Amino acid sequence: VQLQASGGGLVQAGDSLRLSCAASGRTLSRYGMGWFRQAPGKEREFVAAIGGSGVSTNYAGSVKGRFTISRDNAKNQVYLQMNSLKPEDTAVYYCAADLDTSLVAASQKRYDVWGQGTLVTVSS
Repeated sequence: VQLQASGGGLVQAGDSLRLSCAASGRTLSRYGMGWFRQAPGKEREFVAAIGGSGVSTNYAGSVKGRFTISRDNAKNQVYLQMNSLKPEDTAVYYCAADLDTSLVAASQKRYDVWGQGTLVTVSS
């Protein structure tokens, strides 16, 4: 499976942005999916994850209440709706697939396939 993340850009603080992750090669519905981000000079960190059915989700504390992860298995896509963006949300955002299970996972070690990343820049 290959993942293609898109939707990043330059926005102002308080704005919204929706990231998309399109998969090719396999049907995503069996897999847990996650979004991670890496800010300049920092390690990559967990943002959000969703189970294969789309019912179960998990969020990092820093984005809970502002970000929403969702998926459309019919379109083989996963989304990250980001509201009330802050300058500290500036990072390259990556989507990833856990090919072993359909469960929700926050650990990067669980994920087998990664997209190329899309840059989100939030100005103050």
